[in-house]
Amino acid sequence: MITNFDQLFDKVRTQPKKRLIAAWAVDDHTINAACLAVEKGIVEAVLVGDEQKILEVCAHEKINPSIFSIVHVAEELKAIATAVDMINNGAGDILMKGLCSTDKYMRAILNKERGLLPPKAVLSHVTVVSAPTYPKFLIVSDVAVIPAPDLNQKVAITKYVISTAQALQIDKPKVALLAATEQMLPGMQACVDAAMIAKMADRGQITGAYVDGPLALDVAIDKESAQTKKVTGTVAGDADCIVFPNIESGNVFFKAVTKLAKGELAAMVMGAKVPCVLTSRGDSTTSKLNSIALAALMAK
Repeated sequence: MITNFDQLFDKVRTQPKKRLIAAWAVDDHTINAACLAVEKGIVEAVLVGDEQKILEVCAHEKINPSIFSIVHVAEELKAIATAVDMINNGAGDILMKGLCSTDKYMRAILNKERGLLPPKAVLSHVTVVSAPTYPKFLIVSDVAVIPAPDLNQKVAITKYVISTAQALQIDKPKVALLAATEQMLPGMQACVDAAMIAKMADRGQITGAYVDGPLALDVAIDKESAQTKKVTGTVAGDADCIVFPNIESGNVFFKAVTKLAKGELAAMVMGAKVPCVLTSRGDSTTSKLNSIALAALMAK
């Protein structure tokens, strides 16, 4: 089982090196993260954006720009589209968001003519969180893409966190389907959906994991809370993965862990033709580097 980011880097270095295409990569965080990823032997990197801005950042950060391939595109939207085109043309294995906003990045991925979305696929944001107060990774979703996932989308999200956990060498991950309570309350849609997905897993419609819900957050990650509330089962108190009922709960958790608990993270979009690194423009260079490593692990 991979339990920290140093172990993740070690694992990625044992695989064939992947090629990263960074869209509108004109900011210091993106360029520094790409530089570190190249230096660590994780990827080869292509920076798509205004070449003069890229060179200015490299000079300021004392980075040798020759370690990258630079594709000059002076306008933001065209740079994003060019990066997506390069992925479609087989020039890269991973897409990464640079300084562009999430909505522009996602629109390019979702573009019906030039995007990266296979037919009938569900795009979802998956985050791997390392929190100082938890003994292993937590793989959580969705905190950034689907505002109010329906049952079918939650099934897809559940499968994405399972496949990510398995890539992190968790043979049979424990998935908690989150709600405000561990009680089965028919009037609360999060409880209904969680119970249905848990039963689907019991019946073999979702495989490769222990899946339980509804579970409140304390019961999912704290053994003492589970014991006090008399909630039993394989998942209770020891979750590897959390599926959130909506974007609000996921986003608040994500930011609380990183900003209050000083957790580290890696984040990407799954469901596209390739893993797509998606972190906030305000996230640290370390988070972006971690995300590149995670995407490299998941890339075919």
